[in-house]
Amino acid sequence: MVTPDIPVIDQAYSKLSNSITVEWRAVLGATNYMLTAEDGDSFIETIVKNSPGTVTGLKPATLYRITVRSINSGGKSQPSPFRKVKTVLAAPILSVHSPSCDSIAVSWKAVHMAAGFSVSLMRSDGLGRMLKQNTTNTSLIFTNLDPGTLYTIKAYAWNANGMPGDDFTYNQRTSPNAPVDVKVAFNSGALRAVVSWMPTEGALTYSVTVFSGLLKLRCNTSSASCLVPSLQCGSEYYLSVTAYNDAGSSEPTDAVSLKTVPCAPVNISIEEDEPGHLLVSWSSVSLGHYYVVFVKSDDGLEVHCNTSYTQCHFQSDCGFTYFISVFAYNEAGQSPLGDIFNYTTAPCCPSDFRAVFMSSDTVRITWAPVRGADLYETRAAGGSGVVLCRDTATACTLSALQCSTPYNITVYSFSEARASNTSCAPQHVATGSVITHFPSAEEIGIIHHSDSPEIKNISKEGLSVISVQWQPNNEEATYVVTARGEAGLWHCTSTRNSCTLMDLPCGSAFSVSAIARSPAGQSLPSYSIPLETAPCCPNDLILAQVTQSVTNISWSVGRGAQTYVTTLESPKGQAKCHTLQTYCLLGCITCGTNYTVSLRAISETGLTSSCTYQGYSSSACCPSGVKLYRLSNNGIRVFWRASNETINYNADLRGSKGNFSCTPTLGLSHCDITKIPCGDVYTVVVAPVTDKGPKLTFCPKKIYS
Repeated sequence: MVTPDIPVIDQAYSKLSNSITVEWRAVLGATNYMLTAEDGDSFIETIVKNSPGTVTGLKPATLYRITVRSINSGGKSQPSPFRKVKTVLAAPILSVHSPSCDSIAVSWKAVHMAAGFSVSLMRSDGLGRMLKQNTTNTSLIFTNLDPGTLYTIKAYAWNANGMPGDDFTYNQRTSPNAPVDVKVAFNSGALRAVVSWMPTEGALTYSVTVFSGLLKLRCNTSSASCLVPSLQCGSEYYLSVTAYNDAGSSEPTDAVSLKTVPCAPVNISIEEDEPGHLLVSWSSVSLGHYYVVFVKSDDGLEVHCNTSYTQCHFQSDCGFTYFISVFAYNEAGQSPLGDIFNYTTAPCCPSDFRAVFMSSDTVRITWAPVRGADLYETRAAGGSGVVLCRDTATACTLSALQCSTPYNITVYSFSEARASNTSCAPQHVATGSVITHFPSAEEIGIIHHSDSPEIKNISKEGLSVISVQWQPNNEEATYVVTARGEAGLWHCTSTRNSCTLMDLPCGSAFSVSAIARSPAGQSLPSYSIPLETAPCCPNDLILAQVTQSVTNISWSVGRGAQTYVTTLESPKGQAKCHTLQTYCLLGCITCGTNYTVSLRAISETGLTSSCTYQGYSSSACCPSGVKLYRLSNNGIRVFWRASNETINYNADLRGSKGNFSCTPTLGLSHCDITKIPCGDVYTVVVAPVTDKGPKLTFCPKKIYS
């Protein structure tokens, strides 16, 4: 095969600094073309299919000789006449940064054969206008830009003929503006602050700097708020916020002052300068504008004092424990809780004294319990020595006293926190002819008491009336008889030898005793005598007829009763039942008869109460001889034989297809039921019509098909 013809280059040009594009007329029979670029030092060959073709891998701003050869299976043609083409300038390599939030600085290295440079800048989102600058320098600055905004920068160099070279594109964001509207919310309880601000355009992160003296805290976040923990009480901090993005940081905001809550007051002292007055004092604290003292007593009552000074006065009561806490306040809030102090005042003075002679050589001293007292001490001085009694109870029994001997008796109250209360004024208590001073000393005369009375007889004068007799032993004594039981206490009083206990409850057991009281005191109680009252009658009694001849009777429990006897009685006969239960079935009841109802409640010891109730009337008798006759109109006629012509009856017909009834006029002993569905089995009951209560269900049934 013959080699192809030599191609002829139409044009050759360079649009990129590393390539030249060649255009030629196609050669008949050529299957490929070889492009060659020579610069004197080197050459580069490229095989292409057709025109145009591009030779790559060239050097910028370099003059090349370009030739083309056509190729087929027969070989290569001779090179075409050459064309001289120079590659365009290389693109400047940009170095870009944002020195401030509204400017971008661009710089580059010198480009070979470059006569000047063109740099353009535009917002990447397409908004706004494009800025363009031509320069022969290797740097420039764009100003008055939008903070935190992404810009696209394009630059290229041109040669002495004004031919532009390759361009270089770079995206650069301006640094963010400083945040605005910085606010600080301080949490006084947790000693931390939440700093917030308005989000800044283009900011990716924020940094909050908190400093106080040499202390510096930092909080970094990507949101528009930041939590600054672990602040110290009684300190003033300054906070500033800086915004950051990939271009750099904004200027920090103006410092915002934050004063934390004051620290808890210290050196707290509590003094009771006089009884009933507490003085609480403390040391002043930094940043504390005023103070509040809370005093809470152990009964839950709380008072407080608000002051700008360092002490407060409170009223106090004896026998209380007070819990005291002091807080400092300023605009930021309340100081943390400091130590809680407690102060216990001296116990209260004993009062309401009573002196009771238990026997000729024993006296019992009692008094009202006082608040704050853990222990009481009773001293009886006289005779051959001192009788001492210490106890936590509000009573003291002084025994083995010498007869006809004066004693000085003193009672003191003590507490573990404040020992004895020495500020109590003397209390005077008179008991008969005995005079006692507390806590100052006074004589007590010893007088012999009356002997115990002896109960001679107890008799019942009525259902709830009991007469008690005893043997008197002191003309000046007043006798008190007491009946004591689970139901309570009953008393009667007399200066003679008997008295009557009234209104004792039924069904109750008592223990009866007597005491004698005289100006010298009270005797010991007599021996107790047991007493039982008759059982109570049941409050509720209900009768329900079960059949014509059987009635169920039930009643409520009668207190004190063990067994019951119930009786239904009429001129026709009597029905009786004796049972341990609260119900009974009575048979042999005659229908249509009025009965009297009685019940006897019997106790375990045989005491009996007879109870009467409202009379009872048994139901009317059921009819006899009930017969059924079919009628022509799908009905039946019901006949019966009435037990009493003054009683009206009702016939009930019940089946799966319906229920029917009929009631004749008074005096008739039949009635008709019509339009009864056929093909069913019916139950027929004829029963007396009652004035009140449910229908009788115990009358005989007839089956009708």
